[in-house]
Amino acid sequence: MSTKRTALYLLCLFAFSASSAQAAEGPVAKQLAGPPAEFDAMRAPDPAQSAIYSKSALIPVGAVEGGWQGRLPVENGRLRFLVFGGGSVEVAPPGGRFAEAAGVARAGAAEFGIEQASYPADYYTLDDVANGEWTVKIDGNARGGYVLLEGDESVELVSYPTHRRQIVGESIGVVAALSAGGAKDEALVGNAAGRVDTAVLRVTGPDGKVQELPMFDDGRHDDGAAADGVYGAAFDARAAGAYLAQTIVRGANGKGRPLVRSAEHLMTVVERSLSLAGGEAAAKSTGDGRYALGIPVTARKLDQHYRAFAQVWGTGADGNAVPVAWVGGMTTPKAGLASLGLDARWIARSGAKAPFELRDVRIEDPDHFVPLATAQRMPLALPNARLPAAGASEAIDERMTMGVRPAATKGTGQRLILVHGYCSGGVWPASQFTTASTFLDTNQNRSHDAFARLLQTYGSTWASFGTVAHSQGGAAALHLYTYYWSGLDYATGSRLMQSVGTPYQGTNLAGILATLGSWFGVGCGTNDNLSYSGATAWLAGIPNANRAKVNYYTTAFKTTNWWTNDYCNVATDLVLNDPEDGTTEQSKGQLPGAVNRGHTTGQCHTTGMRDPAQYQDASRNATMNANAAR
Repeated sequence: MSTKRTALYLLCLFAFSASSAQAAEGPVAKQLAGPPAEFDAMRAPDPAQSAIYSKSALIPVGAVEGGWQGRLPVENGRLRFLVFGGGSVEVAPPGGRFAEAAGVARAGAAEFGIEQASYPADYYTLDDVANGEWTVKIDGNARGGYVLLEGDESVELVSYPTHRRQIVGESIGVVAALSAGGAKDEALVGNAAGRVDTAVLRVTGPDGKVQELPMFDDGRHDDGAAADGVYGAAFDARAAGAYLAQTIVRGANGKGRPLVRSAEHLMTVVERSLSLAGGEAAAKSTGDGRYALGIPVTARKLDQHYRAFAQVWGTGADGNAVPVAWVGGMTTPKAGLASLGLDARWIARSGAKAPFELRDVRIEDPDHFVPLATAQRMPLALPNARLPAAGASEAIDERMTMGVRPAATKGTGQRLILVHGYCSGGVWPASQFTTASTFLDTNQNRSHDAFARLLQTYGSTWASFGTVAHSQGGAAALHLYTYYWSGLDYATGSRLMQSVGTPYQGTNLAGILATLGSWFGVGCGTNDNLSYSGATAWLAGIPNANRAKVNYYTTAFKTTNWWTNDYCNVATDLVLNDPEDGTTEQSKGQLPGAVNRGHTTGQCHTTGMRDPAQYQDASRNATMNANAAR
């Protein structure tokens, strides 16, 4: 880099440092950092980590004159399905005659969804029936819709997008394969799990238009080797907005019995609002033992903030590369630079010297965690400055991991904030908590970041606060504590953040709800942060030290006996893996690195399900209230 260009970078960094001190304009972002031991945890995740494992199939029903017919395979002597869209329903066994479903099946009304984002359906179940291809017929008065069929859980469809470059102009790939459990708990995938006869990628764009694309097992569609039973296809993202990519597979299990499975991927495609503008980053000493690391960018949206991460590397005495620390957080580009903070003590601890560089740089959309700009390696110009003694052994402190605290807030007093979830309202019984106030953003759909910023604004009334949160509210509170300074940082007490029923690792309902919403046009809207892939991408930016501040609970339905099909919600039970609370599977409610306070049976996610709502447990509420930080 030329001397003039370096000087320009440093001047821009100074301008950024001065402007960032103006805390009055919204929340103040933390300057995150951590040791090299956390490099793997903070990397962008492998897409396969967030794969959907589906035992069900969501089958589109067309508005066909004279009625619609479809095939519903039965694999285990039981037929359970939902019909969305109304109309009279008839079913016929393999080679048999049609009969009115309500007359031969247990039938009833059901609601499929999360909180207020729910869709009505008709539920049918037939037990001890013949295996094979059944036929369902819906009369011509139906305007279309979907049939949701439960399959046998011994064979699932595993499916995931091949990358997260969900940017206008990109080609987005999706793969799918059958998966089954073999002897000695080995996983069978592809041909070993069953036979695929047809595989289709059904894509619904932001404009509602649907395209069906064949999936291939030819080794040329990110599908691995040819003829291995793994199928792939791709679609072009031509506009920004929510896309629904549904993989639908028909075939047979290992016993030759027919099956159908689908997986619903919710993807938000964004415009490329930021790109890298140079090949070298530059740092400026801010005079308080810290550096501002400036990454040159071209940002097309004024005052837009982004989530960014990078690894800092230096050089050892032997000339080999030495890891220093990872840096990250929310950053708002100023004067062509996206800035991240680094405490000089990280360099001292590593014993590294120049030359320095950044590795695994990624700058993401803050709402959907889509990587807009990435670089594997980027030189880092660091000014000559006096560092603490090499190998300094002092303990890692808050300034090193979060940056410098801003001036104390103007709020007064302490509070416990009761937080609801996605498309919900004031669910917590306020009378069971003391010195508490209820956050309300009734029946809204927010990203974790937007939710967290609203919570920060609400909490600014008080000098300090802790949270008790339900569902998505737990993720929003953790997001707030991780990325922004707030009253959470000034609270005292044993449990800073507590949550019940939060799908930290996502829920399979997110993609299915979005698919239903694309047809019926109601509900709170799509939320990809609650999908498996969105949650995995979000968690890749949440350090373990921050997770450790969370105390969480999970619940599930009460089991009656081994032969009874138990559930919280008869509709969502078709797509969730037990144990689950009607929305959140116990396995996906886990937050690695946090404090698991236990799992309770006989409680469901919300009111209106079979067992009492989890947030109405007076005993647990008393425990949370007594231990809550404020």
